[in-house]
Amino acid sequence: MKSPRTIRIFDTTLRDGEQSPGASMNLTEKMEVAQALAALGVDIIEAGFPIASPGDFLSVREISNAVTGAIICGLARCNDADIERAWEALKHAQQPRIHVFLATSSIHREFKLRMNQDEVVARAVAGVRQARNLCGDVEFSPEDAARTEIDFLCRVVEAVIDAGATTVNIPDTVGYATPMQMHAVIASLKERVRGIDRAVISVHCHDDLGLAVANSLAAVEAGAGQIECTMNGLGERAGNCSLEEVVMAMRTRSDHYHCETRIVTQKLVPTSRIVANITGIQVPRNKAIVGRNAFAHEAGIHQDGMLKERRTYEIMRPEDVGLERTDLVLGKHSGRAALADRALALGYNLTAERLQTLFERFKILADRKKEIYDGDIAALCEDQFADLPERFSFVAYRVNCASGQAPLVTLRVLQGGEEKSVEVNAGDGPIDGIFLALEKLTGVTTVCRDFRVQAVTVGKDAQAEVTVELETIDGDQCRQIHRGRGVSTDSLEASAKAFLAAINRVALGPQPRIHPQRV
Repeated sequence: MKSPRTIRIFDTTLRDGEQSPGASMNLTEKMEVAQALAALGVDIIEAGFPIASPGDFLSVREISNAVTGAIICGLARCNDADIERAWEALKHAQQPRIHVFLATSSIHREFKLRMNQDEVVARAVAGVRQARNLCGDVEFSPEDAARTEIDFLCRVVEAVIDAGATTVNIPDTVGYATPMQMHAVIASLKERVRGIDRAVISVHCHDDLGLAVANSLAAVEAGAGQIECTMNGLGERAGNCSLEEVVMAMRTRSDHYHCETRIVTQKLVPTSRIVANITGIQVPRNKAIVGRNAFAHEAGIHQDGMLKERRTYEIMRPEDVGLERTDLVLGKHSGRAALADRALALGYNLTAERLQTLFERFKILADRKKEIYDGDIAALCEDQFADLPERFSFVAYRVNCASGQAPLVTLRVLQGGEEKSVEVNAGDGPIDGIFLALEKLTGVTTVCRDFRVQAVTVGKDAQAEVTVELETIDGDQCRQIHRGRGVSTDSLEASAKAFLAAINRVALGPQPRIHPQRV
C-alpha cells in the first residue's frame, strides 16, 4: 500500500471567518487565535486582508512577526496597491505567502469587473507576476471558479502557473457546487492544464447548501492537495468548510481517502472554544466533532451499546479531538496543581498569576456548586484572558421586582479604584433594569442588539453564560458593535458582567473595522 498523501490545511478564520457578522476581532484576540492555530498544526494561516483597514494591516504584520511554525498569508486583489500593501505586512514572516484573487465567472466578468476574458487573464497574470517578484510563495484564486466556464478556468489556471503561482485555489465562492461537480472540475484541471504539477491545487468551499465539507473532500479525491477552511465553519453567509469536520473525516475514513494532515486533533476542541469565546459565536450543541452533544448518548439502546463496547455507537474517540471521557473530576477540596492540570488539558496554559486568580474563583464556584464540570473550568479560564483593561468593574447588584411593576435596581461598580453606586426604578424586568442602571452609572448610552443566555454545563446550579452585543453610532454615523461576556451561577450577575464588559469596550474606544467588500 502506498503512503498516504499529506493534505495542507489552510485556515482562514482570521480573514474569511472574521467576515461573519459580529465576529470582528481586535489585535490581541487575533494574536491569540493565530497562536492557537499554529499550535493546532495548521499549515497556512491567512491572517487578513492588509489593505482592508489599518487594523487588518497591523494584525497581519504583528502575526507575521510573532507566529512561527506556519506559513503566514495575506490576501490581495490583483492590483499594485493591494499587493504592495500585503507584502509590507508579510515581509518579516518566517514563511510569507501572498494570496491574490480575481473573479473569473461570466456573471462577475459582466456585472462586477466589466472585463472580457482576455482582460481577466492579463490582469491575473500581471498580479501573480508582481506578487512573485516580492515573494517566492504566491497563491492565486479565480473567484467564483465553481461557476466559471471550464475551458476558461483551465486557461486562467495555466496562465497564472506560467506566471509563477505556486498554489492555485479553486473557490466555490457562493456555495453553488455539488461534490460530483467539484470532483469533475479538479479532475479536468489535472488532465487539461499544462504544468499543473508545478502548483498545489487548493479548494475553498462555502456552505450555502450545506455541502462545503463534502465538496472539499470530493476535491481531495480528485487530487487537490490543500483545503481552505475555518474553525467552527465560520465565514461569509452560511460559513466555510469546517476545519474540524474535514480533518476528522479524512482521519476517521483514512481507509477511503488515504490522506493525512499535520493537525494535532487533540487540540480541536480547545481551539474551537477559543474561537467561539473570542468571536462570541457559540457552537451549536449538535455541531459535528466539537459540539456539546457530539459524544453524548441519551437513548437507552445507545447507552447499553456504549457500556458493552464504545465502538457500537462512536466512530471516533472523544480523546482524539480533545475531550475527556470523565467530566466530573474537581471539587472544592481539589488543589491548585489539579486545577492547573485540568486547565492545561482543556487548552489553557496559565501564568502563575492567572492560575492564582483562577484558583480563587474556582473555590468560590465550588462552594456554590456540588460538581465542577470541564465547561465550568473553561468558562473560568476564559475570564483570565481579558484583552482590555477595565474602566468599570462589577461589584454587586440588588433587585426588587414583581410582575407588572418596574424593577428597583441598585448597582455598584468600581471606577479607578473608587466605588460608585446608582439606584434606578425603571425597565421591563430585572435584566432591562440592570442595563438601564449601568447606562446611568457609566454615562455610556447604547442599544442592545443581541442578548443570549446559555447554561455552561448541566443542572439547576449550572453557571449561566451571557453574551451581549451593544450598538453605538460614532461621529461619522457609522454603526459599531461591541461584544461582552459574563459568567456566573447567578444569571442576573452574569448579565450585569456581560453588559459591563461591552460597555468597557465602548468606553475604551475600539477602532472601527472595514470589511474587504467595503474597501
